[in-house]
Amino acid sequence: MKRSLRLFLLFLSFCMLLAACGGSTTTSSTSTPTLAPVTLNVFAAASLTESFTEIGTAYQQQHSDVTVKFNFNGSQILEQQIANGAPADVGLVNTPQVFVKNRLVVIIPTSNPGNINSLKDLSKKGLKIVIGANAVPAGKYARQALANLSQSTDYGSSFTNEVLANVVSEEQNVKAVVQKVQLGEADAGFVYVTDVTSAVADKVKIIDIPDPYNVIAQYPIAVVKSSPHHSDAQSFVDFVLSPNGQAILKKYNFIIISG
Repeated sequence: MKRSLRLFLLFLSFCMLLAACGGSTTTSSTSTPTLAPVTLNVFAAASLTESFTEIGTAYQQQHSDVTVKFNFNGSQILEQQIANGAPADVGLVNTPQVFVKNRLVVIIPTSNPGNINSLKDLSKKGLKIVIGANAVPAGKYARQALANLSQSTDYGSSFTNEVLANVVSEEQNVKAVVQKVQLGEADAGFVYVTDVTSAVADKVKIIDIPDPYNVIAQYPIAVVKSSPHHSDAQSFVDFVLSPNGQAILKKYNFIIISG
């Protein structure tokens, strides 16, 4: 009986020793804790697709724990999505600041089926013109530019109505306008100069809108108030506003506001 008790106590002591050794191994670890991964949902205008994709890549190279996920669409659609509770960290709400500017141009297919050689030709009857919808910033700015042109004796007061009479489609973002023109489904379209990317440069030609009549688009950016990643979202905004971010935007022909 005593011998059994001694064996039991010896076994119990051995188990306690093993437990102590195991605990010592765990608490003595010197490994550095890793940051929890973060996914930033960035809502951006369709015209920013190429430039922001590159900005996102550059930002992630500096912040390995952050993944930037973009939602590109017409600004009016993005605003509605955010208002309806879509998860967004960076977008067009809160207290936005302008981070870049853009200018309108008219594009035509390289084949030029409408025989358009100047802005005045846009008023010719029978043309097929594509424009952004009224609620789309590019569509609103295009109508403003046309109204400005109608104030000039070079174009005449009826110019706006004559051009708009040729509109066959109103799109929800500028990328859709570009697509229809490059495919030859339209004779002309109003887009931003930045939408004439290397991917479509050989498929369309640009007709400039003179500066006195053109409308300069301003792009605001802000951290969404409901963002669960406020500091990371602000860090991304800061990167867009930084010299590196502005240099990328300039490369895509945006009018930068710093640097």
